[in-house]
Amino acid sequence: MIFNRKTTEKTVHSMFFLITTVSLTVLSLIMLFLFTESIPLFETVSIKDFLFGEFWYPTDEPAEFGILSLIIGSLYVTIISSVIAIPLGLMTAIYLAEIASERMAEIVKPIVEMLASLPSIVIGFFGMVVISPLLQETFDVPIGLNLFNASLMLAFMIIPTICSLSEDAIHSVPVALKEASLALGATHLETIIKVVIPASISGICTAVILGMSRAIGETMVVLMIAGGAAMIPTSIFDPVRPMPASIAAEMAETPFGGEHYHALFATGLVLFIFTLMFNMVAAYISNKYRQVGEASL
Repeated sequence: MIFNRKTTEKTVHSMFFLITTVSLTVLSLIMLFLFTESIPLFETVSIKDFLFGEFWYPTDEPAEFGILSLIIGSLYVTIISSVIAIPLGLMTAIYLAEIASERMAEIVKPIVEMLASLPSIVIGFFGMVVISPLLQETFDVPIGLNLFNASLMLAFMIIPTICSLSEDAIHSVPVALKEASLALGATHLETIIKVVIPASISGICTAVILGMSRAIGETMVVLMIAGGAAMIPTSIFDPVRPMPASIAAEMAETPFGGEHYHALFATGLVLFIFTLMFNMVAAYISNKYRQVGEASL
């Protein structure tokens, strides 16, 4: 029996090691492919002109491949959507986990999870048909397909992700901690603020990270309702073109192996690097807050 147990453990360990190796191999191949397809562009365009050039005119003669406006567009929609979604998602999670009755939570939570499963193209159509005319009438702007519209719809997309994962993190806090806080005379609100949130801050940070990662990599919504203008916005009502939207809109029309083709792959490489750096910083912050939360308890 001991022999069988050891054999089973070795088999399971080998399976997990194999799966991990396959995942890392696939990720490495994707990175290699991006680098391979991007490098030819920099034989004719300098990295400085590519990253800090303000003009994206790939079909002109001569062509211009500056992606600064695309980078700023991606950052703006991610930041604004996060500013909207993070407070709403966290407050909803706290309400469902700590304040709402069991019956109310059973009704609301499936609705939130159902919102997370909505296809992005449906959200894009909603932003195009409903929100765009509403923004034009309310704020008297010339076009409703703009930075604010895209950010609003992205926030609508990532709220369920932040809410569901944050609620799971809050639920994982040991009941003994809450009972001890209440026994010492703390109110329910004080227990939530000073005990529950610090104890679950690592999971909450992970939820926020995943939500923001979805926002920065989303393609269909920003392609449909961000306006599609490769320009640096001066207002939240200006049209923008984030990096994923530019790649999706132009890749099918570029000649294989041409300069424009390699420029789009280089844009994808920049997006990949931004996402990687973002996740590394976020992982550091999550680990730091985990240590702070454990120390505070």
